[in-house]
Amino acid sequence: MHQFILALLPGAAVMLYLFGAGVLINIIIAILTALLCEYIVLKVRALASQTLLDGSAVATALLLALALPPLLPVWMVMIGSAFAILLAKHAYGGLGHNLFNPAMVGFAVLIISFPMAMSTWTPPNSDMNLAQVLEIKAGATLPDAISGATPLDEFKFRSALTNDEYWDDDKTANWHTWLFINAIFLISGLYLLFRGICKWHAPVAMLSVLAFLSLIFYDGGSSAGLGSPLFQLFSGATMLGAFFILTDPVTSPDSIRGQFIFGAGVGILIFTIRSVGAYPEGLAFAVLFMNGATPLINYLEFHR
Repeated sequence: MHQFILALLPGAAVMLYLFGAGVLINIIIAILTALLCEYIVLKVRALASQTLLDGSAVATALLLALALPPLLPVWMVMIGSAFAILLAKHAYGGLGHNLFNPAMVGFAVLIISFPMAMSTWTPPNSDMNLAQVLEIKAGATLPDAISGATPLDEFKFRSALTNDEYWDDDKTANWHTWLFINAIFLISGLYLLFRGICKWHAPVAMLSVLAFLSLIFYDGGSSAGLGSPLFQLFSGATMLGAFFILTDPVTSPDSIRGQFIFGAGVGILIFTIRSVGAYPEGLAFAVLFMNGATPLINYLEFHR
């Protein structure tokens, strides 16, 4: 678990550099909230508090924090982290017993409850100072001049623009930022595979299916196009999800074939939600849906 956390740090450092102090504040608040909730539950259940040091709560909080907009108000970050630990983890019995990925439960709660706040990101390398960041994190209104959207959000709601009409210099630079972030998480994910910390089957299945579907429905750039395979693979939280969320051994199938089915299902759902759903990014909902299907996959695999 500690190597898993270490593998997340390069991506976290890149996001901190690109998006500023809000990323670090999200990480600190999410981790402190998760540890506090973990401690309270362990005390109430009369369990050994040494499990606070197993890294699971910190890993959940860090995953959640990296998926949140940098200027999301602190109290929303606390709600997401608390739901992840209290509802998704301990309501099912604690570590090793949860059906759904806790970080994705926290994210889903926030994006359903606060869709506008969760879809508003600051542009990369903005010139906000720490005082402005702290003011907005405390609840001040985010000025329109320093608010923006992710490439997935902008591209999904581009109206009737063709690719050539849509991709100006600013939008290309914005996507290149997310391409770089995804590349860092890809490298970190390959490190996890090399060390044998996670299995490769689900990530490969998810990325392959996502690339295949985007290739089929890529029409060369019309206003109805859904984006190239490269755009789909290196936008949003694709690589973070593939290597750090799908590979959770508790909420994914046990068998190799089950892992392939799980990853393929997530890839199909991500592409479907990104294309025709109400949200620009479908990772959290795709993962949670397939988490719910995992017991059935395990049952069918071991009762063939």
